[in-house]
Amino acid sequence: MRILVLNAGSSSLKYQIIDTDTGDSLYSGMVENIGDGESGQTHREAIAQALQSVPEGIRIDAVGHRVVHGGARFVEPTIITPEVEDHIVDLSPLAPLHNPANLAGITAAQKALPELVHVAVFDTAFHHTLSEAASTLALPRELRESLGIRKYGFHGTSHQYVSRVASTLLDGDPGAHRVVSLHLGNGSSAAAILGGRCVDTSMSFTPTSGLVMGTRPGDLDPSIVTHLVRTGSFSAEQIAEMLSKNSGLLALAGTSDFRDITAAASRGEGQAIAALGVWAWRIRHYIGAYAALLGGLDALVFTGGIGENSVEGRVLATQGLEFLGLTLDPSLNSEARSDPRIVSLVGSGAVVMVIPTNEEREIAQQTASLVSSAR
Repeated sequence: MRILVLNAGSSSLKYQIIDTDTGDSLYSGMVENIGDGESGQTHREAIAQALQSVPEGIRIDAVGHRVVHGGARFVEPTIITPEVEDHIVDLSPLAPLHNPANLAGITAAQKALPELVHVAVFDTAFHHTLSEAASTLALPRELRESLGIRKYGFHGTSHQYVSRVASTLLDGDPGAHRVVSLHLGNGSSAAAILGGRCVDTSMSFTPTSGLVMGTRPGDLDPSIVTHLVRTGSFSAEQIAEMLSKNSGLLALAGTSDFRDITAAASRGEGQAIAALGVWAWRIRHYIGAYAALLGGLDALVFTGGIGENSVEGRVLATQGLEFLGLTLDPSLNSEARSDPRIVSLVGSGAVVMVIPTNEEREIAQQTASLVSSAR
């Protein structure tokens, strides 16, 4: 089956056609500057531009859409209906930067390709297996129930994809594999996965919590926010802006570009060294915590732009974790390759892997499976 995968953002549209029988990408591209004042391009026009560029002879059997927030309702791929669209709208307050744009892409694609089945694949769905203990936040019940406040988790398609690939590289029973996956990029998250099921994850109610990210702080004492409000220094909108766009590595190092930070650290610049220290400390904290929750560790997986490409980042993230069996092979870790690979020393107690994520392929596979079963 050939699936058109669409990832509609507020200002861009990424698209890819994937043959799920072979896993091959047949065509891909991106339209930028959507909503820009100069171009005035809409999602509908972006979809039209994308479809016009597809080479003749490449058919499309169904469309898979990335949707960031599925809440507690959508825990698996879902065929899009007007009712589903209404629920995506209802969930928009939980992902105001993502769900409205995702829905705009859905609406535009349905108008352009009305004869095809359209499927929503949710970033949060992989984490629906979290236990009550893992997903419940210790706030008054009436608030949790009325406002849908709980841990949802994000980057689900990425964690699901790389953990499955990791399991194929491991020996033994896949149902017993204990994997910690690290999706490290401008947005970053960790996940504890047992036998292919998510046990815990670092992002929570929103994608702000957990690891230190490019412009987001990760875990934060909530009283800091109330302190800022109480002192009259910031409005709620200003705090939201700061937490999403002006914190994290940008606040610590003056830039969110991990390559620039590691280069500055190699030159001995103190601010960059300190920023990497904070970044790596938080990652090691989660690796240790998740190893405890899993009762041990069989594999640690690095993925995402930083996880896949930064030799220095992987060294910092595993420093001092030899007691968990995590020992990098300097030679293997330094190789510049794009295939799934092991970068730990032979005989290490746990395997360290680098697995390039492929969220589009995961969305395509889930879409094809649902469409096939629905026929």
